[in-house]
Amino acid sequence: MIKVSVLYPHDHGATFDMGYYLDKHIPMVKQKLGAACKGVSVDRGRAGGAPGAPPAFVAMAHLLFESAEAFQAAFAPHAKQIMADIPNYTSIKPVIQVSDVKL
Repeated sequence: MIKVSVLYPHDHGATFDMGYYLDKHIPMVKQKLGAACKGVSVDRGRAGGAPGAPPAFVAMAHLLFESAEAFQAAFAPHAKQIMADIPNYTSIKPVIQVSDVKL
């Protein structure tokens, strides 16, 4: 099992429309990826480690797949459309990480 994490770093002055992300972007991504996507979760950053510090990331999405190959096969045909939607909800350039799920 792998996890594809899409991380949106906190950037003073940047915009992020959580309503659009949850109501439009994530459902579109789930529909495009189909059964290859085994699960999705979205986190909204609340705070950093120090009192009063902003979160390191304003939002994170985590998508589960059986393998990197399954992710690539599901994502590649829709990559342009999925990526083209980003300016509709944020001015932040996302950071992508693919991880092996160990627990």
